[in-house]
Amino acid sequence: MGGNNAVLARNTELAPQNPFSSQTVAFSHYNNLSAQLPIDPKSGQLVAGGVKEQAEQCFKNIQAIVESIDHGMTDVVRITVFVKNIMDTDRVDEVYKSFFSGYLPTRTVVAVAALPMNALVQVEALLSNGVGSIPNAPQAGDLIKLTNNTANAPMDPLSTQTVAFSHYNNLSAQLPIDPASGQLVVGGIKEQTAQCLKNIKAILESIDVPFDDIVKINLFLTDITDIEAVNEVYRRFFPDSAIARAVAYMPARTVIPVTALPMHALVQIEAVVSHGDGTPPQAVEDRHGIIVEANNTADAPLCPLSSQTVAFSHYNNLSAQLPIDPRTGKLMADDVKQQAEQCLQNIKTIVESVGHVMADVVKVNVFLKNMADIEAVNAVYSSFFPGGIPARRVVGVSALPKDALIQIDAIVSNAEGTPPLV
Repeated sequence: MGGNNAVLARNTELAPQNPFSSQTVAFSHYNNLSAQLPIDPKSGQLVAGGVKEQAEQCFKNIQAIVESIDHGMTDVVRITVFVKNIMDTDRVDEVYKSFFSGYLPTRTVVAVAALPMNALVQVEALLSNGVGSIPNAPQAGDLIKLTNNTANAPMDPLSTQTVAFSHYNNLSAQLPIDPASGQLVVGGIKEQTAQCLKNIKAILESIDVPFDDIVKINLFLTDITDIEAVNEVYRRFFPDSAIARAVAYMPARTVIPVTALPMHALVQIEAVVSHGDGTPPQAVEDRHGIIVEANNTADAPLCPLSSQTVAFSHYNNLSAQLPIDPRTGKLMADDVKQQAEQCLQNIKTIVESVGHVMADVVKVNVFLKNMADIEAVNAVYSSFFPGGIPARRVVGVSALPKDALIQIDAIVSNAEGTPPLV
């Protein structure tokens, strides 16, 4: 790994500890936090009470981690809330408001089939890191967050449409809401998918960022069988420009089956976008000096609708990997250990194809069809991450593409950055 950036993993006794993950892993200008369960760090058990008490504990754990590394909750860029029951969202929101009463980060809310320890809620945060993580080197400690909302996309009183920090814009997940009416668009999955992507495009246009600056898409679907219809619409939006079409550029992508979405939507889409000019004190004239670099290797499964990894500045954003053997193009045997190993081997192959190693991984997202498989998965996982360094999220899903038992995606550091070298 080039350069002298360091992956900086940290833990505090004031929040729950996990042998398979670090509470927060910083690299360059972001801290990637592990998803927090409603665990009392003193007892190691779920807190007593219902979803409101559990949500409060999740946010307390996040706050403890954030403050342990000399940051504050106003440094949070994105919050992701996973609930077992979408009807619990209102009670979670009551708690959320007490932690974010002024500044509002971007936000995603979904209901999933299962959470570890049978929790009712799990909360994840992405945090800015103004001082960066290059040891003993001057950093842009006065970097600021840039927030933006436009009336051309749906407004939410509990989140900001986009928050930029350093070289990334993180967008709130977009529902298929017509911003003029505030209601879901009329029609089925195709119409809803198109509206989600239109909303993302409107947000990007409001901050003068082209659609093809998107580096990662997360697609949340209530019915995995809708994926073909979603893909039909997706192809109309990507690639968006002549330059992108010339190189057949597609962002990295993860498809996440969920049990329910706000407003009974069928689909919700989240985007992570490059921000070439950065946030102050970056110079605007540097905007086009940093490029988006997509990469694919034949040694890992290829998909015409996504790049295996998209690098921008100091991060590589990987597409979710299914347990597909790249030599045969087929799913591994119906054994969760073998499937987990194949997913992680595919990630390892992609990481190594861009000159990195697994120790450069800062965040791992695990999607399990059966939460009871977590111990078997951990046995395999620890052989790829023996130090338990990356931050991690584990959620249970009702189904996965190709009827897989597991799917894994990752975020990887990129020490040398993308041109110009930094």
